[in-house]
Amino acid sequence: MKAYRANGEFKTGKFSWQKFSIEIAAENEAGVTEQIYSNLGSRHKLNRTQIRIAEIKPIKGDEIISHTVKYLAEGH
Repeated sequence: MKAYRANGEFKTGKFSWQKFSIEIAAENEAGVTEQIYSNLGSRHKLNRTQIRIAEIKPIKGDEIISHTVKYLAEGH
């Protein structure tokens, strides 16, 4: 698995958007997109149209902040 950092925003009200930055371990960028839609959708009761992903970029082992993502990305 590889580690990715995704940035974007999701709808919180009629006219407001909340920014987010999430670290995710996945095989590819399509997997990252699916996990974001799944996790944010279930946590905040959002549809996919209410989530905007601006950027997905791979990150190196020393840039990873989340212990879970680091564990999964390094293959332990």
